[in-house]
Amino acid sequence: MDIEAYEGQFEGEDAVWLRVGRYEAAVLPGIGGNLIAFRDTQSGYRFLREPGTEGMDAFKESPGVYGIPVLFPPNRYEDGKFPWNGQVYRLPINEKATGNHIHGFLYTAAWQVEDFGTGKNESYVTVAVKVDENHPSYTYLPHQYTVKLRYGLSEAGLSQQVLIHNNGDEAMPCLLAFHTAVNAPFARESAASDYRVKLTIGDRWELNERMLPTGNYQPLTPKETELREEGVYPFFAPLDNHYTAVPQNGRNRMELTDTKLGVTLVYDVGTSYKQWMIWNNGATEGFFCPEPQINLVNAPNVQLPGEEIGLFSLQPGEYWEETARLYVKKTI
Repeated sequence: MDIEAYEGQFEGEDAVWLRVGRYEAAVLPGIGGNLIAFRDTQSGYRFLREPGTEGMDAFKESPGVYGIPVLFPPNRYEDGKFPWNGQVYRLPINEKATGNHIHGFLYTAAWQVEDFGTGKNESYVTVAVKVDENHPSYTYLPHQYTVKLRYGLSEAGLSQQVLIHNNGDEAMPCLLAFHTAVNAPFARESAASDYRVKLTIGDRWELNERMLPTGNYQPLTPKETELREEGVYPFFAPLDNHYTAVPQNGRNRMELTDTKLGVTLVYDVGTSYKQWMIWNNGATEGFFCPEPQINLVNAPNVQLPGEEIGLFSLQPGEYWEETARLYVKKTI
């Protein structure tokens, strides 16, 4: 079995490519540390939304809807503000329709390649971004910290390890999500109508007209119950919904099944992610985003217990880490 890790190009951008047997993946360090491609070259599957040659300009303008973008801090913050330890942080308002800040700073930032290589059974790459007073985002989130991502590729699919380290002298909020863009269909010979998605959701948060949680829950619709139980067509309605995460059988995951081919893509994200967002681009077939999220949207502005909404701090010198995996299983 061939195992490779090397520096190359992805549509004209510097990339680190990983290859193991039938699988290949690519990371773009200079554009948000984005894992932009995960493919099964033997079957012709492309699991993540890629920009392609004609789409690179669109990708650079909106990198949050391709591959696996890192959101830090994730999702929306009311008026671009939130309180923390007696201070009020002020983030740029970059969503004019709501008057909120959305998605943080790291998905567009340049990351550095720390290491890449091969082992007996995998190829891997580690990329990192270090924020201090010289980083542009320090103005808005004045903490010193490092975020590292390690991706490993093997016959068991694609593994992800994320590590956040507080390098500073003050406690910092740990707010993180991934805006993972999954293709449906991921197989060329299938249609979106052949696909069913299942997600380990619990309750749906009520969102106001600014897409911010009210602190209340709403009942699931019958289709959302199918999303939680047996699976549902991913584009049954426009979705930009926020849910609690409730692991099933000890695992917190999305399962996307191609019913025509009997193949399921599993996205197992770990139980530290207390919330899910799901967005399907206005029910437009082609891709959707199951987004594992540590914290509730706008969490520092919501008056609910931190444990319930995934709001916690990293003390000076502390680390936080979690793992996830994308892999394929046969269903028939």
